[in-house]
Formats: sequence, C-alpha cells, structure tokens
Amino acid sequence: MSKEGKYEALYKRLSLAPRDSSFMEDACREINGTMGFLWTGFYFVDDDRLVLGPFSGPPACEMIRKGKGVCGTSWAENRTIVVPDVEEFPGHIACSSLSRSEIVIPLRDSGGNVTGVLDIDSENLDNFDEVDKTCLEKIALLF
Repeated sequence: MSKEGKYEALYKRLSLAPRDSSFMEDACREINGTMGFLWTGFYFVDDDRLVLGPFSGPPACEMIRKGKGVCGTSWAENRTIVVPDVEEFPGHIACSSLSRSEIVIPLRDSGGNVTGVLDIDSENLDNFDEVDKTCLEKIALLF
C-alpha cells in the first residue's frame, strides 16, 4: 500500500473511533503502528510550556518551553515543522538518541490558537515529506 493509502486508511479509522478517554493514546499507537515511526505523542500548552500528554514509544521529555526545540518552535510560530536531520536543528531537544528526523504539527482551537502539538519522531534521516505534512495536518484536525 502507498504512503498516501496508509494515511487515508489511518484517517478513516481515527475519524470513526470513539472520542473516549483513551482516544489520543490509541491514536498514538495507531499512527506509530501504521506508519512505522519511533515515537508519536502529544504535548499540551500549559502557561508558558508544553506538557507531555499521551504518547507511544520510548520515554520522552515531560516539559518543553515555548520557542525551545522543535515542539516549542512549532508552538511559538504556529506552523508545522519538518526536520530532516535533528542534529541540524538549532536547539533540538534530544529526548531519544534514536531519533533522527521529526515532524511537529500544531493543534489549534476554533480561533486558531495553538493548544498543543502532535510530535512524531523517526529513526530514519529525512523520513518526512510533503505527503506526511499534508496527511498529518489533516489528522491533527481530529484532535
């Protein structure tokens, strides 16, 4: 199945899933399992920092300041950030030494304000492209 096909099936499963207390945790496992990523998780805005929410993968950083690392920068700039090589991103916060590339998508409320981010790491360099960006931004609208 193509990458687009995998994302389409993933979106359909997530859009039909019940919005119960385990929805976000289950979504992290679904995204990781379907796409073969190292780590998928959520961080939520709490004052001037992001606080770790549900995730799937190895242990992660529990708090990130606004404007710091990829997640904090995505929040501060209210935009998706694709990082082909985390070693090349100034101020990258290394939660896992296995992470080689990353994509972070802002989660927004109805007014466009960032309420959190969807953070995904890969063990492979340059793993994320325009297809991932477009499809994951669509998936992020479910949260």
